[in-house]
Amino acid sequence: MHELVRTGGKGSSREEIRQAQDLAYDADEAPDRARCHALARKALQISPLCADAWLELANLRNLTLESRREYLVRAVCAGELAIGERRFVEDKGHFWLVLETRPYMRARFALAEDLWFSGSHDVAIGHLRAMLELNPNDNQGLRYVLLDWLMKVGDDDAARRLLAEHREEVSTFFEFSRALLAFKATGDSEPARLAAAGATLSNRHVGRYLADPNTWYALTDFYSPGQESEAAWYTQELGPVWRRTPGAIEWICGQTAKEPVRNRDGDTVH
Repeated sequence: MHELVRTGGKGSSREEIRQAQDLAYDADEAPDRARCHALARKALQISPLCADAWLELANLRNLTLESRREYLVRAVCAGELAIGERRFVEDKGHFWLVLETRPYMRARFALAEDLWFSGSHDVAIGHLRAMLELNPNDNQGLRYVLLDWLMKVGDDDAARRLLAEHREEVSTFFEFSRALLAFKATGDSEPARLAAAGATLSNRHVGRYLADPNTWYALTDFYSPGQESEAAWYTQELGPVWRRTPGAIEWICGQTAKEPVRNRDGDTVH
């Protein structure tokens, strides 16, 4: 692909990349896998610089781990070459707002996830940090994944820095993570109790879910803020991190049980 771009060969023009991308969009909406993959391969015949087409092939059934990784690396490489070095400099800071960058960002996130689940945690985290530098507005919601991964690897300092960068963020995932980090740092202190109060305001169900590991699983792919579905998602992801901190779950359960409050969505919990 690098040689193709260097020589300006067939498949490297803006028009060819656009045509291939249109087919990749069709592949994503195809009614079955066979049609999806046929369209993806057709897109790559027009231009191998179509990141989304490589990404579709990475979802083929029965791929070896090595083959899937190769497709993902090709997707990232294709996306990077399609954008061009100049755009990485000129559009840094608002990357996602440039439509041509989105296939690359999708591919790089998929690669980061693949690396994470294969155990290459530091490399995966590095990808997310680099992506957030390109697009601090974080239209993909990468900050939530990054926080989750930092908490899981025990990099509390990096997690605190991320939370500080998003100090206005009041989501359940951020608020309860703030409370846990405060408890780890200072125990049952005033700052920790204040953090717990903010967390409880986001979702009062989380403490109850943390107290029972049998509830640490999400029933659906979606959740609603302030609801039990969100509590299930949070505990599925970060319940084990709370358990690793002695006394943390008992402490947060005590904080959430102090007095009746309303969630931020307005529903009274008890």
